[in-house]
Amino acid sequence: MGRGNAIPVTGLFRLAILWLFAAVSLAAAPALAGPNAHEGVASCAGSTCHSRPAATGVAVRQNELITWQDPSSVAGAHSRAWRVLTEARGEAIAARLGLGPAEKAAACLGCHADPAPVALRGARFQMSDGVTCESCHGASGGWIASHTAVDATHAGNVARGMVALDDPKARANRCLDCHFGGAGPDQFVTHQIMAAGHPRIAFELDLFTSLQRHHDVDADYLSRHKTAASGVKTWAVGQALALNRALTLYSAPGRDTGGVFPEFYFFDCQSCHRQISDDPKFRPAAEPNPGRPVPVGMAPFNDENMIMLSAAAKVAAPGQAARFEADSRAFHAALGKDRAGAFRAASALAGSSRALGDAFAGRAFGRAETLAILDNVLSGEVARRYTDYAGSTQAVMAADTLLSSLVAERQVDRAQAARIRPDLDRAYRAVRDPNSFRPAELRAALAEVAQAVRGLK
Repeated sequence: MGRGNAIPVTGLFRLAILWLFAAVSLAAAPALAGPNAHEGVASCAGSTCHSRPAATGVAVRQNELITWQDPSSVAGAHSRAWRVLTEARGEAIAARLGLGPAEKAAACLGCHADPAPVALRGARFQMSDGVTCESCHGASGGWIASHTAVDATHAGNVARGMVALDDPKARANRCLDCHFGGAGPDQFVTHQIMAAGHPRIAFELDLFTSLQRHHDVDADYLSRHKTAASGVKTWAVGQALALNRALTLYSAPGRDTGGVFPEFYFFDCQSCHRQISDDPKFRPAAEPNPGRPVPVGMAPFNDENMIMLSAAAKVAAPGQAARFEADSRAFHAALGKDRAGAFRAASALAGSSRALGDAFAGRAFGRAETLAILDNVLSGEVARRYTDYAGSTQAVMAADTLLSSLVAERQVDRAQAARIRPDLDRAYRAVRDPNSFRPAELRAALAEVAQAVRGLK
């Protein structure tokens, strides 16, 4: 082992102490708090469980906690979620909202930690652990003792309370609780919270899954009766359920208002937050969007997922594409009339998005289909709808995700894809800063990507 890879003796000593402590703690564990109990991260630790320093496990990596705790990468973001509340930005947001310390405010803990009720917190549960194993995989009280048994099955674990994250629909719904908002308390970033300084919420299921991945989809994974959805299926299902979640929450009683105003969280931020000038030569930055017929000056609903679904439906669900397009336009038009009509239109569009999610979940995506969807995302009538920042960032992430899926499925040579990367990087640079975003520059960058992708066919 080279000097640069060596672990200092003091580091090895600390690791040994931690492993010993974890093993002793597990051996002396008190009785579980019940089948719905959140037992805490420490219950998953130990070198024989999920806290090995390296991925050397036979069935699973067994270094999942080390990945989750990684302080230097995006993979460790969930473990840092509570800690950021104690930092200057988190405390400033809470102070502006009058919440008291952010690390104790329910409005923050709903997504920056595992907000299990006090009665369901096991002996090792710690709110300061942030977004934990159980935040995603579900309360472990019903399955933590049995999921390592010789005869344990994935179906049995799910029956005892584990969330079936191998199912893209189940995974999307769990992720969206925080990465867009949930129906439960304290899992919704209001426009007021955004105005106090909270960063913009963005979500793309396959890309976010890749950044957080701590398992291998190999023969053993499949032998345990788990599903292995392709990246393009995960992306498509995620887009459908993200739109469904937005529309469902928008029309939920009491969720649509923020005082005398509508709840602006559902609308496109940059469509309103543009420069205003008294200069007679000033030209407004807003561009007409052919996909959303709304009156000039009205805040448009954030349509980033609608645009992506339109690109996918034309290829993967052509029988439903026309209905989805009609429902999308009807919803945008209804927003310019009255609230009751907007809710009815939202319900219809939510139904269309659910139907697309079911259609995408039930089919395979081949090379030709994926390339066709990618071409739709990058060019033609869909690309003309990239007039605002949110939809444009979603397009760049989609291009990356779909291209990566083609490589992962060995439908495109890795070297071929690598030659497209410089064009894709230019597209990423075009959406790097929402305050300097120029739609025409983004569309030009995507056109370059589209030309390069067509060379793959």
